[in-house]
Amino acid sequence: MRSNDDVFLFASFREPNGLDGLHLAYSRDGYRWTDLGGSFITPGVGVENLMRDPCICRGFDGTFHLVWTTGWSERGFGHASSRDLLNWSAQQYLQVMSHEPTCLNVWAPKLRFDPARHEYMIYWSSTIPRRYPGDELHPQHRNHRLYYVLTRDFVSFTKPVVFFDPGYSVIDAIILQSPDGAFALIFKDERIDRRQLRVAYGPTPLGPFGNITDPITGAYTEGPTALRLGDRWLVYFDSYRAGCYGAVESTDLVHWTDASSKIQCPPGQKHGTIFTAPASLVEHLVEQL
Repeated sequence: MRSNDDVFLFASFREPNGLDGLHLAYSRDGYRWTDLGGSFITPGVGVENLMRDPCICRGFDGTFHLVWTTGWSERGFGHASSRDLLNWSAQQYLQVMSHEPTCLNVWAPKLRFDPARHEYMIYWSSTIPRRYPGDELHPQHRNHRLYYVLTRDFVSFTKPVVFFDPGYSVIDAIILQSPDGAFALIFKDERIDRRQLRVAYGPTPLGPFGNITDPITGAYTEGPTALRLGDRWLVYFDSYRAGCYGAVESTDLVHWTDASSKIQCPPGQKHGTIFTAPASLVEHLVEQL
């Protein structure tokens, strides 16, 4: 929930491969973003030592938790925490798929905090060869499904479980709560002739998700992230072939209109996630420019 003195922050990376780490931009209106520069933390874990797809979530005690993709072909992701987004804890490499020796990757981890349970849901996409039909239809046989774990302390985790399998490859998901209390899963349909965003709906953050919509974006779009403005959701996405950001908006997470002409993002920004932080903290970040 955003309070009146909160400011939007956009965590992202830059090519090539997020080698320089975490970038942040801020916005007060949710449409126009000002780059805070980089890097706020540089990658230091994983085999490939990258920092792509950063996701930041603020927990119940005000601590910011960051997770990210550490490489193209790894079985874990990175984690660090901070109270002020400037000073970070030691980085962890969380090998959540180490029990699957043939797993090809762990991509785009996302965080969702449940305040009632004081628990974090971490979810991502992975490919396990020959686990699902149709591997041959995807480049490098990367036929993804969405997995999740739960944790309260980033030390102990539940066993990874598949929570979304629509019968084809999916990546880059975000979970939003709809106005009626149900949940919407916005994801990238990764089939080679699609590569666009769709929405599925479910009764809980863990699903089951169904009633999948037609695409809500054009082809070659990925990395959705969202913010709430009054009665509207604004969903940003990376138009990676066009080299720019786009957006769609909705009041019910069912009907969508294009909002790309309304937004302004920093040049070169690649996808990540939007979160909120106290205005006083953001003002301190701005002073560091």
